[in-house]
Amino acid sequence: MAKARAIVSAAFSIVSLLSSLLLLWLSLHWNVRKARRAFEKELIKEGMAREEARRLSGFYKVLKDQIVSTATSSLRDARSSTPFLLTVRDHHSNH
Repeated sequence: MAKARAIVSAAFSIVSLLSSLLLLWLSLHWNVRKARRAFEKELIKEGMAREEARRLSGFYKVLKDQIVSTATSSLRDARSSTPFLLTVRDHHSNH
């Protein structure tokens, strides 16, 4: 019974974490989109050509992509390193 409860608890934690990450990702994309549009509108309102305003606002997307790339690479690096618990479990199973 305790084992089943631990599995359910772990599954709930994983689902909760993944849903939080998804909401964070969606929020980042939505806010960058809104910021780009607002920036473009301000530049156009001040007299800049629409194409130039779009080119300049494109740097928001570049920065967002760099943030996402940094976050995903750090997650990949953390996942590829061997956690202590796995090392201990593997050590005990060999003996």
